[in-house]
Amino acid sequence: MIGRFAPSPTGPLHFGSLLAAIASYCEAKSQGGLWLVRMEDIDKPREMLGAADQILRTLESFGFEWDGEVVYQSQRSKIYEDALTQLQTKSLIYHCDCSRKEIAVSYNQRPAQFGVDGLVYPGTCRHKTVVKNPHSSRIIVNGEAIAFTDAIQGKLEQNLVRDLGDFVLKRSDGLYAYQLAVVVDDFEQGITHIVRGADLLDSTPRQIYLQQLLGYLTPQYAHIPVASNVGGEKLSKQTLAPAIDATQASSLLTEALNFLGQQPPKNLSEHAPCDILEWAKQHWNISKILGQRSIVF
Repeated sequence: MIGRFAPSPTGPLHFGSLLAAIASYCEAKSQGGLWLVRMEDIDKPREMLGAADQILRTLESFGFEWDGEVVYQSQRSKIYEDALTQLQTKSLIYHCDCSRKEIAVSYNQRPAQFGVDGLVYPGTCRHKTVVKNPHSSRIIVNGEAIAFTDAIQGKLEQNLVRDLGDFVLKRSDGLYAYQLAVVVDDFEQGITHIVRGADLLDSTPRQIYLQQLLGYLTPQYAHIPVASNVGGEKLSKQTLAPAIDATQASSLLTEALNFLGQQPPKNLSEHAPCDILEWAKQHWNISKILGQRSIVF
């Protein structure tokens, strides 16, 4: 069993990040597996200087130990390009020069179709030759339902044509899209179990679709509820979630375990972070996590 924690270095870790770290760590380590750390730094314009190192030091101060070397997406463009080429040879990729405004205008008089990521892409560029630069690269989707059973959220199903449309694998600025990079990385690293926030639940069907096209095995998925504020917004850098304080590591770890339904003893927060993680590994039970997308924190 191989699990992973894959933060984006757009800022320091916050409580929502800690939940994903501890859940993925315990799920892997409680079963004698490996836990890898991957830095998803492919979107350089959004990266905060020094955030990657700060994230690793924070993980260490909270008692986490990872297996192997940390992988950085920014150093893996060649394998993403190889995967894109593989899809191109199957005539599944086309160039697109549509802006968001042009996609909206393309609906003209017919009702706009909204899906999991806003407007469903109507395939405007699928049957035309795009020579204008810059342009993105989109993958052709089909109408077959993508279904999977999440270890926490249960059975889910999505029709990519109806709910999304052809989606981008390489952006117009030349950067590889998250959906392609994460699929290739998980395969290359041999990831068998993915535990992450439920904000990524709607991305899973398109990742499974890419896995099928590329001949990859599909990992087992478990999406934990995200911590949200009273307004229903996910705790994130965008919603100004505060960075977790290493001096409060023991209490924050215990709080995270409570959030995840693990019911730690009341005095556990009096122990060192490494001892708390050891308790968590020994008592971890993923079935205790509530099967809902978010919980107010």
